Amino acid sequence: MPHIDPFSFFIGFFVGIVFWVLLGRARPLWDQIRENAKEQREAAKARRTSGLEDNHRRITLRRAQGMHLASSLFALDEILQEPRLIAPPARVEPGVIGLQEDIISQTLPYMPDWPDLAGIYGAPTLTLAQAISGGANIVITGAAGAGKTVALAHLASLAANLKVRLDPKSEAEAVPYLYHVADLGLPHEASKDPINVLTNTATEFAPFFDLGRLPGFIQRTFQTGQALLLIDGFDELDSINQQSVVAWFKALIQAYPKVRIVTTGYPTQLNGLISLGFNPLALISWNQRTVARFIQQWGELWSQTVAADSSSAGSNPVQVDPLLINSWMMTDNHGLTPFELTLKVWGAYAGDSLGPRVLDSIATHVRRVAPSGTPVAALELLAMQVILTSQPVFDPRAARAWVKQYDIVEDKPIQSAETLTQTAEGEKAPVTGSQKIRIKKSKANEGMPTYGLLSKMVDSGLLLSHPNNKMRFLHSVLKGYLAGQAIGDNDADQTLLAQSEWNGKSVALHYLAARGNASRAAEALLKSSELPLHNPTFSVAHWLRDAPKEAEWRSKVFASLLQILQAEGQPLGLRGQAMAAFVASSDPGTATLFRQLLSSKSFELVPLAALGSGGIRDSKAVDALEEVMQAPSSSVRRACCLALVAIGTERALEAVGRALLQGDEDLRKAAAEALANDPTEGYAMLREGAGLNDIMVRRAIIHGLSRIEQPWAVELMQKLQVEDEQWVVRNLATQYLEQKTRPDPRVPQKLPVPSETPWLIEFAGKQGMGIPRGGSAAEVLATAFRFGSTEERLAALPFLKPVANEGIIGALYAGMYGEDLEVREASFHAIQEIGANGTHLPHPNQFGLG
Repeated sequence: MPHIDPFSFFIGFFVGIVFWVLLGRARPLWDQIRENAKEQREAAKARRTSGLEDNHRRITLRRAQGMHLASSLFALDEILQEPRLIAPPARVEPGVIGLQEDIISQTLPYMPDWPDLAGIYGAPTLTLAQAISGGANIVITGAAGAGKTVALAHLASLAANLKVRLDPKSEAEAVPYLYHVADLGLPHEASKDPINVLTNTATEFAPFFDLGRLPGFIQRTFQTGQALLLIDGFDELDSINQQSVVAWFKALIQAYPKVRIVTTGYPTQLNGLISLGFNPLALISWNQRTVARFIQQWGELWSQTVAADSSSAGSNPVQVDPLLINSWMMTDNHGLTPFELTLKVWGAYAGDSLGPRVLDSIATHVRRVAPSGTPVAALELLAMQVILTSQPVFDPRAARAWVKQYDIVEDKPIQSAETLTQTAEGEKAPVTGSQKIRIKKSKANEGMPTYGLLSKMVDSGLLLSHPNNKMRFLHSVLKGYLAGQAIGDNDADQTLLAQSEWNGKSVALHYLAARGNASRAAEALLKSSELPLHNPTFSVAHWLRDAPKEAEWRSKVFASLLQILQAEGQPLGLRGQAMAAFVASSDPGTATLFRQLLSSKSFELVPLAALGSGGIRDSKAVDALEEVMQAPSSSVRRACCLALVAIGTERALEAVGRALLQGDEDLRKAAAEALANDPTEGYAMLREGAGLNDIMVRRAIIHGLSRIEQPWAVELMQKLQVEDEQWVVRNLATQYLEQKTRPDPRVPQKLPVPSETPWLIEFAGKQGMGIPRGGSAAEVLATAFRFGSTEERLAALPFLKPVANEGIIGALYAGMYGEDLEVREASFHAIQEIGANGTHLPHPNQFGLG
């Protein structure tokens, strides 16, 4: 056994104790040193990320501010009219207090495909920030030119300026990623991380020194739920290319479930998005106030910038008083999209407009953005080939081959919506059909287009260039306008009709009808139209406004629309679309038709006729509307009040005023709510009515004030809540004020898992059924829709749409033709979305319905 020195042992023991005591006391110091070092590393990383994020936001903002038609003149925020989305019907959840319905949700059918009437009648709307606040992915829908790209650009600008939060519980602001589908290298490789597509795209726009850190930054924002992915152009693609985008969205959502996606879509062509849980929301059309504000803003900006620059450059153009231009511009704007109104105003202020029609405004802009000296036939041929080959995003090498197959008979710059020639006296006169520019097989080499011609189109702005050697037209309307003429000249309408439905086909057919003979196309579509949706008929109806009044096929379209409008037993959402099509047609015979229908004995048809009369502002219908307003039907009364306020003449408003003062309770309520649509006389009448001694008037006024989203209306309700003598008035004001503080139930919400949905668990328990964990629970949901209460049936619909099959469609048909009116309209809307998703819809007769 080795010898141990006691002294050395105790000294070592003592030193060890001292060491551990000192180490224990020093541990907090070491922890603090480590924490400080960690904070310094995180701060350094934050500084690096912050600089990267700032750069990304700045680049996104700059791109977004240039994503509009007049970007060569103004920044987006300078001319922007805030895009708003038509609020969809509120989602129903059994056991939860719902939203108190207003006059619009009770009277005007929800028609996202025809948003003009929603604008005229002041339908409830959502801001873009509201729309994404519920956690759901969104597809912004609208016709070509409705402003979908501007809506995305506006949302990107808000997010770039730190004004959007995707999670209300988080302090982190959304990080926007704004790209066009043409920027993406799709289709993506399924074996790779889907975020690589976005990383590769982002590097095309990022500064050189950010390239190394960008992939990590993008992945972090997608993992933490800060990423707001804004993809433009989905609506421009054909169904095959749309499937590539949908497959990428699906992979992205599975890999990064916290991502929020907003894209654009054509209302009836959402192929695959509904299955992924996207919620379609339609842009509302501009009303008269928005149009007036836009024209005024344009005039002020033009005077401050364009006109001032021209004067300083020494050109000294003749200046016309903006007030005179604005007064003239305020007429004849019925049904114009933001795209069309912008071109109309631009032409008026620039003095280069070729005429008063929409077609003339488009032709003027084509002339602005086409390369100088470019023959119109070359542009038309290129557009036609893009449409007929279903390649809205095309390879310029292929485009060169398309154009080189033909020669240009006449190398002539664009002059108007129709080609013009010169008379012997030097005056312009319309050419005959045989004189129109035609594209024929070449016998000579004159005017042969080259790749240089495409480059010139990019330089002039008619074409846009994208990564991976891709190009596209500046706007789908310009593409369709040019293609429509060439398709008519080359008798290619049957080739176009043979294509599956996509936006390029729809727009080209529209301008074929406007600029040529679309009789064969119209007849083919009308023959193919059938229940449940009649989409072909409504497609042709969209042509009516711009088509020649003498076109042979117009009468057949109107006959089909009238048949749908008068079809008893069909959903109001379907019949309302026929009414909206009559309104949008701007046909002079529409007013007479609606006045005749006001005498119908159908309490479903009369409200639609009344809304139609108001939609076209038919002052001759005032007497008939006031008479019909005494009918015992609440829906008829509400529709008449709305129509009279929309007409807006003195006699019309006096009729609504009498209803407010002398009618029964329901009529007074309808009158007050309708007056909320008139910001001048209507607001004044509501203010005055709030001080009257009649308790029924004051109570009705509360209903009207609840529809006005302005501070003075809230203040007046708060005053009545506190000071009114009658508790029924105070109580009603309290209800509406409390409703304004609650989350809007019309905001789309991300659906919960069926196995975690309380009302469905309760229903399944009563039925003795089980709900598979994490599954679609389609069988239980279908049972709830077939046999549940009205609330349970309505609550099941959002879950059934993404998983629709023939059995579910049959159940929805039964609801659509059933006795429950609320279920009927909700079922029809669900069928619309299922059809837009690309699902085949059998005829209801297959199920013994319709």
